Amino acid sequence: MTQAESSAHVVRAKDLARFYGDVVGVCDLSVDIPRGTVGLLGPNGAGKSTFLKLLAGELQPSRGSIEVLGAPPFANPAVHARLGFCPQQDALWDDMTAVEFVEFLLRLSGRESLAARSAALAALERVQLVDAKDRRLGGFSKGMRQRVRIAQAIAHEPELVVLDEPLTGLDPLARHATLELFRQLAAEGASVLFSTHVLHEVEALTQDVVLLHKGRLLARGKIAAIRALLDRHPRRYSIRARDSRRLARELVGLEGVESVQLKAEGLLVVATRRPEILLESLPGIASAARAGIASFESRDEGLEAVFDYLMGGAP
Repeated sequence: MTQAESSAHVVRAKDLARFYGDVVGVCDLSVDIPRGTVGLLGPNGAGKSTFLKLLAGELQPSRGSIEVLGAPPFANPAVHARLGFCPQQDALWDDMTAVEFVEFLLRLSGRESLAARSAALAALERVQLVDAKDRRLGGFSKGMRQRVRIAQAIAHEPELVVLDEPLTGLDPLARHATLELFRQLAAEGASVLFSTHVLHEVEALTQDVVLLHKGRLLARGKIAAIRALLDRHPRRYSIRARDSRRLARELVGLEGVESVQLKAEGLLVVATRRPEILLESLPGIASAARAGIASFESRDEGLEAVFDYLMGGAP
């Protein structure tokens, strides 16, 4: 691996595995994560948290290797100084105030007292908690506690910010502000790697994604390229009609239609490999059948459909 190749990636994993007894956290995971903002996607239990703990140096690989910023992260203070980690677990000291907590962690990493206090206040201001800096953490709401965890992850201005489900517990306003903070960090030159199982959150920040499922790599690349995988599968459309049964009978014979499923409350799910024919023909078919269409929408516009297809759960 050349120096240029190393500098282009913040994380490089090769045949990475971590086991908890008989339980698989991640297995045979090989992936390169570039600089910039990257979303780590997967349902609960996909291995996201285990992967991020390996990346942050909290866990040692059972097998394989992982490099972060060009070096193994486990028991490596030089890597830890360049990395900020916001874990999913709520591990705060409730008897401390917000500023004491962030300052204390900065002092542990070697920051002098005055510099640590200044950096702690700046981080709390970035997560919009400076007005609550002197309140004890035990009285904080779930969303406020989450923002404190984000503050401690960015207080030392790391080169790589790693966040495990960072939007959990945030109300809509705080969620919007936090997404904007991540954009600012990226604009300032930091790389941001965040995990989520809420797929539309990724599209709000980046086009670059890594998909995990059952501890293994499912896909890696740009959203547009991954979505192109849908071309291997029929496209699905949801149609609500007054006379769904009659409309279903008419659509079964349409060119390209592979299946028509009648769901509850008059919902039809139509799978077709010729969506252009369906879109062109549907108005005339519905009118002739007097089906009375109430709604029509694609089920394959977002990442949710891509994820379903890649996991083999569609149509």
